[in-house]
Amino acid sequence: MSGFKQSTIEKKPNAGEQDTWLKEWNPEDEKFWESKGKAIAWRTLIITTITLTLSFATWFMMSAIVTRLNGIGFSFTSNQLFWLAALPGLAAGTLRIVHTFLIPIYGTRHTITVSTIIKLIPVIGIGLAVMNPGTPFWVFVVLALTAGFGGGDFSSYMPSTNLFFPARLKGAALGIQAGIGNFGVSLAQFMTPVMLGVAIYGAPQFFAKVNLDTGEMIEQTIFLQSASFWYAPLLIIMAVVCWYFLRSVPVKASFKEQLDIFGEKHTWYCTITYFMTFGTFAGLSAAFPMMIHTIYGKFENAPDALAFAFYGPLIGSASRVLFGFIADKVGGAVLTTITGIGLFCGIVMIIAFDLVNPTGLEQFPLFIGVMLSLFFFTGIGNASTFRQFPIIFKHNPRQAAGVIGWTAAIAAYGPFIFSMAIGAFIGATGHATGFFWILGAFIILATWINWYFYNRKGAERPS
Repeated sequence: MSGFKQSTIEKKPNAGEQDTWLKEWNPEDEKFWESKGKAIAWRTLIITTITLTLSFATWFMMSAIVTRLNGIGFSFTSNQLFWLAALPGLAAGTLRIVHTFLIPIYGTRHTITVSTIIKLIPVIGIGLAVMNPGTPFWVFVVLALTAGFGGGDFSSYMPSTNLFFPARLKGAALGIQAGIGNFGVSLAQFMTPVMLGVAIYGAPQFFAKVNLDTGEMIEQTIFLQSASFWYAPLLIIMAVVCWYFLRSVPVKASFKEQLDIFGEKHTWYCTITYFMTFGTFAGLSAAFPMMIHTIYGKFENAPDALAFAFYGPLIGSASRVLFGFIADKVGGAVLTTITGIGLFCGIVMIIAFDLVNPTGLEQFPLFIGVMLSLFFFTGIGNASTFRQFPIIFKHNPRQAAGVIGWTAAIAAYGPFIFSMAIGAFIGATGHATGFFWILGAFIILATWINWYFYNRKGAERPS
């Protein structure tokens, strides 16, 4: 791992640490792996993957909830709602930089347990806030930032998982955890409308919307707080499970040593290509519900944003899991190039058919189809880039791990950048076409970098 040295030397813990640190860990030793290591590693992967799924769900629950706020009595502007959808991404990106360095200091047991229980702050806080239409905007801003706890800890999960598995299984383990964890985005957007009819705690709200056929106001009884509260018991249960069943690998780390990745040009190239893939996946995941709500919500018989939004992250997560295995067979670089081409073609369609500047609802099916294809290609790229990075830095596995943490941190700013930029374009022009022009230009740059340095014949570091 980044700056980590795994050791078979016994760690001598203090009395209070006896149950936290494994006495020895050497997964590369076949006898050790088969007798002890395998069971511990797979148990750790299962538990941490479940908690990572809840992390992603917490990270993106605000993007689903904001589409209902004004309907229950709040009076936030469209720009304010885009801010609330964006802020978890801003917090998560910053927190991921911090999380990159936590595992060698506190270990898997403490880091993952605390990361799980601390997500009760946004889960309970947002639930209480939506129950009172008088809750000021600044309170929602603070709570949206705390939702970033769910996105920040990804950069602890990946280093932790990397420590537990031998080299031959690292790619599969990381792919399984990241891919299944991404399903948390769909979980948040799928379960929000489901939980609206479930009374967990507190009085119901009356969700008001206009019947565009008759012009009459329709009121529906909902429990918006339930879309947040239902995570609480799951987080508590998993925090207890983490504390009792997770252990930490004895490692040594040098913070200064880990900083040498920033002097390597390929760190920055990988940052660009991973932002193209995961940054786009996370960014579109956060902005997708508000895009549907804002761009197509003005037409007669407008679609319910949450009835469609969860399909995007679901498809992107599924393709990440599937193409993780394919990348092991055909290589990562060629799939990343295909990702860039696929994303660019989708953006061309969005611009050519005015799908984010529509004249009617008849464009909506094509809009949904193209958006889902974008999610599909981001999933391919998310799998292929994580397969590439260890190969690009195969001369220094420690740097490879550091690059994984760093690129994940920067890509986590995707929800903030996408939501804010799309909201700004819609506010200024009434549509988001300008944003997709810029995104298209960035994808051309990122795809060229990947092809030139990693994919073409004679590439500097083929991967």
